[in-house]
Amino acid sequence: MAAAYLRKWRLLQRDVRLFLIAQTLLGITGVGINWVALNLYLLRLDYGPQFIGLVHAASMTCFAILSLPAGALGARWGSRRALILGLVFTCTGWALTSQAELVPISWRPGWILATYVLASVGMVLYFVNFAPFLMGRTGLAERDHAFSAAVALEPLGGFVGSLLGGFLPGLFAGLLGATPSAPGPFRFTLLTSALLLVPAILLLLATSAGPPAPVEEQPTAPRPAKGGPAPVAVIVAAALCLALWLAGRSSVDTFFNVYLDTTLAMPTGQIGALQAAGQLVAVPAVLVMPLLVARWGQSRTIILGGLGAALGISLLALIPHWSAAGLGLMIMTAFFSITNATVIVYGQEIVAAGWRETMSGAMNAAGGVGLAAMALIGGYAILSVGYRGVFLMGTGCMAAGSLVFWIYFRLRHAELGRPRRPLVPEESHL
Repeated sequence: MAAAYLRKWRLLQRDVRLFLIAQTLLGITGVGINWVALNLYLLRLDYGPQFIGLVHAASMTCFAILSLPAGALGARWGSRRALILGLVFTCTGWALTSQAELVPISWRPGWILATYVLASVGMVLYFVNFAPFLMGRTGLAERDHAFSAAVALEPLGGFVGSLLGGFLPGLFAGLLGATPSAPGPFRFTLLTSALLLVPAILLLLATSAGPPAPVEEQPTAPRPAKGGPAPVAVIVAAALCLALWLAGRSSVDTFFNVYLDTTLAMPTGQIGALQAAGQLVAVPAVLVMPLLVARWGQSRTIILGGLGAALGISLLALIPHWSAAGLGLMIMTAFFSITNATVIVYGQEIVAAGWRETMSGAMNAAGGVGLAAMALIGGYAILSVGYRGVFLMGTGCMAAGSLVFWIYFRLRHAELGRPRRPLVPEESHL
């Protein structure tokens, strides 16, 4: 079994390997450095949780509005071009956001919102089109491995980036002769994050410009023929589940470091270390995703992952201590990563190839709605119910996502529940 597992990694094409390296760099920057430093930068520019929530809500609203057009653009231009253009926009937007300290105070809120939304336009193009990109360059034998690696390398890069996000402000504070409570060190930290995306753009430019080589397709569950009627109900159900799951995750992603900084008074370096630990634990969890799918099937893996993530968020809500916060973050990140990696493949496989961009766009749009709603509502809810109330809201959303998935895909439409996928395929497929 172990040998068969490893053999599948060797089936990955060159384009997939280049994409995975770029994905790691994106993890270092977006999931790592930016996650630690951006909110702390905004706090040091004298903005509170309400404005921080507004910034993230604006970003996620961009996802909700532009995900379907981004899928259509990818279908027209090709997913490779959409990925490259997306990273160019993201790099530019992050670089401009980092310079908000230099903008006149009266213009600063608009500058932050506009530039961060520009980066989000790039992220929409990237995340909507990376699944079709991988689907066109993988066969059934190695597909779960490719997607689990894509999801796992993001938090692995996030682990490195979170450590850097905690370390760099202190380094730049020394170089600038400033204190860690000043915005300047965080400005240079965020600029460094943006510049690290340049090598990722170059890696994607090195992938094949032509159409992907044909791969062997062996669907294991019924799906509509290409060009048939749109599978609207299936797309809506999958999108709703992802919206609920991402609303739950947003309660942590948006406010975790603000909570540690303002309520638990943790230093920046320790915040970065704690977030790094949360990212690192997701890596082995996602890499075993193909084993879990082989044993339990896709739908059961998705449901249990969502429930495990809900348990992690509940620890942040119920125990106001840094150790519980760190443990809760690790549990939430690990289980959500398993669910996320599995549901991406699931969503792409239950529709015909002609509907993949639509499915990806719809899921990202719904996810953007979930992320935006929790970021916006949570920023104001903190004033009345505190961080505990916001984290409990996240727990409920995460559990509700698994419940909806169970009702629709496991009960009402059992034929869409993917069977267990054997880990060892027939020898002719290796």
